Amino acid sequence: MHIVILVLVEVLIVIGLSRLVGLGFKSIKQPLVIGEIFAGIMLGPSLLGLIAPHLATNLFPPETMPFLNVLSQIGLIFFMFLIGLELNPKYLRNNLKTAIFISNLSIIIPFASAFVLSLLLYPLVAHNNVNFIPFALFFGAAMSITAFPVLARIITENNLQGTRLGSLALTCAAVDDITAWCILAVAIAVARHGDMDQQAIFIIIKSLIYMGFMFTVGRWFLQLLSTYHRRAGRLSQLLLAVIYMGVVTSALITQFIGIHLIFGAFLLGAVMPKDAELVRELAVKTEDFVLIFLLPIFFAYSGLKTDITLLDRPKLWLLSALILLLAIAGKFIGAYVAARLSGINKKEASAIGWLMNTRGLTELIVLNIGLELNVITPLLFTMLVIMALVTTFMTSPLLELTYPKRLIRLDVIEPEAEKPPKTTPEIHEPYINQYRILVPVANPSTQKGLLQLATAIAINYRQPAIVYPLSLIELEENYGFENTPTEANRLITERRQKLEELINTLEPPETRSYIHPIVRISSNVARETAQIAKIEQPDLVLVGWHRPAFSNNRLGGRVGQILSTAPVDVAVFIDKGGNLLQSLLVPYSGNIHDDLALIIALRMLINCDICMLQVLQVFTSDYIQDELSYELNAMIEQLPRSVRDRIEIKTVTSPEPMKTVVAASENVDLTIIGTSRVWGIERQTLGRYTDQLAIQCRSSLIITRRYSQVTSHLASLLPAVNTPEAICNS
Repeated sequence: MHIVILVLVEVLIVIGLSRLVGLGFKSIKQPLVIGEIFAGIMLGPSLLGLIAPHLATNLFPPETMPFLNVLSQIGLIFFMFLIGLELNPKYLRNNLKTAIFISNLSIIIPFASAFVLSLLLYPLVAHNNVNFIPFALFFGAAMSITAFPVLARIITENNLQGTRLGSLALTCAAVDDITAWCILAVAIAVARHGDMDQQAIFIIIKSLIYMGFMFTVGRWFLQLLSTYHRRAGRLSQLLLAVIYMGVVTSALITQFIGIHLIFGAFLLGAVMPKDAELVRELAVKTEDFVLIFLLPIFFAYSGLKTDITLLDRPKLWLLSALILLLAIAGKFIGAYVAARLSGINKKEASAIGWLMNTRGLTELIVLNIGLELNVITPLLFTMLVIMALVTTFMTSPLLELTYPKRLIRLDVIEPEAEKPPKTTPEIHEPYINQYRILVPVANPSTQKGLLQLATAIAINYRQPAIVYPLSLIELEENYGFENTPTEANRLITERRQKLEELINTLEPPETRSYIHPIVRISSNVARETAQIAKIEQPDLVLVGWHRPAFSNNRLGGRVGQILSTAPVDVAVFIDKGGNLLQSLLVPYSGNIHDDLALIIALRMLINCDICMLQVLQVFTSDYIQDELSYELNAMIEQLPRSVRDRIEIKTVTSPEPMKTVVAASENVDLTIIGTSRVWGIERQTLGRYTDQLAIQCRSSLIITRRYSQVTSHLASLLPAVNTPEAICNS
């Protein structure tokens, strides 16, 4: 019982630390799996054993290792089943000949370089009882493999799944994955018998026969299960039990044949019919327990065998650096040269080279098998774990450096949003200057008012305008099923349909042609919104109020981050439920943020003939300042009389400006206010005073934050409203 309790305590620590460190790595734009692998290493002799050896010995004694090994092997079996399940044949339909060429060359070059390096490493780091051939085969497989699951997630998080680059990289990775597993199967068959003898060849033949059986009889049986699932309309516990029994049975068969348990599980997942609903239900029901509970135990078990202190001499660190250099160069050169020979430009070829360097969890699986079979030593195991971490860690930043996000939209196979309006009004040529608003929409079913407001600000039928509803789908995990490119595309399609339904409810109908939704995948909504704003440079970002779950500040959380980081003008809309936007209030204190509030109000005044505006100046003493800035006075003077007649400028003296604003808001539809100290709003913090104003304001509320006075929201419109035709109509 003591051992069972200790194992449960170990599991508790492993899950907690892996989640914590994984989230830390995710915050710096790294795959969650890298943090979880690092957490496992932290629990081993490389860190915990180094700083607290007594605690490490008591916490992870040798007698608990078999229990952790069993749990980690079960986790690996079902994780490999999930990998096979996600390996959709559709990935192999795009540019297959090019992908095979790139993939094979990106395996041949690192494999060949690993074989040459094996001549140096074999006498230094190999076991005495291990022959050179199995050692070189395993080392070559470890150097040439690409982690398809991690690469697929990187492609999804960078919204590359709809691009030529993403499509080609996925196909290359899928081909690479299949080829690498075949190489590994051969390496295991040879390692079990010490050389490429008759028994090893017999194991390979039996493996090929079993693969043929699975792709014929096995697939036929699984197709019956898929048909049963479609008729039942759900994945029942009985059907799930049958599939899980199949996973374990297939794993046992491959182990009996003489390769490894994971191949049988992977093979069953690969031949499973790719019925979308069945795959989704099966993945969702399986992955939570596997990824949250079992897989971190595998990371910890691997970490306990990773001992960086073994690299105790400069020569060993040099060897480790040489392994890393050849691993990176071999993969990159192989993929880059093949891509260039296939007619792909330098930038995309470089991006493919970095993507193919991703090794991640797949590498760790290969290394553990090699260590289990005593083909590689703990020293070489540690060197290759370092290589796996570095090559995976570097992929995202090098991809961003080589292929920045501003270029992704130029590579989209079917452009999703960056296109001209369906209906463009006739404009006098000198005055064509498109006005653009970016509108982050978290929930299409509840944010009609936000989109309606955006159209009221942007669209005036005199100046071209586009409203971009930006809906970012935030994925919680880095290697959950929903993060696969296929599932991500399904989520994007569903969200786009919801946005289209929302757009079709907007009035008047003519405004709908000016609205073009953008739907993307994101791991951090606020950060992604700021990046898109930086790339697209809209005139205004109009964001809806969102109350954080763990804060009392109504303008904290994502909204606060967007206000602080977006390099454009931002307006925050707090919707109190009023549908009319006919009477506007702008409290004005004379700073640049109030200028933005007034300019937005003037745009709405120009756009709507029945809209009324009250400009409220509140002073705490009898001293009266200039009513408005010279620039704004000049702008107002340029407006047609029909617009100027609907503006009322009111001056009030009050010791409590915010209460005066709240009282005035009772008689209007919308209050637009800048981030001014006069109103108790600090631009940087937007703290409790802003929260108080958001609660007390009687009308709907817009809070504006101006980024730069260079941005013009009104000046380009003034010539248009002062054309002879417009003046006659006034």
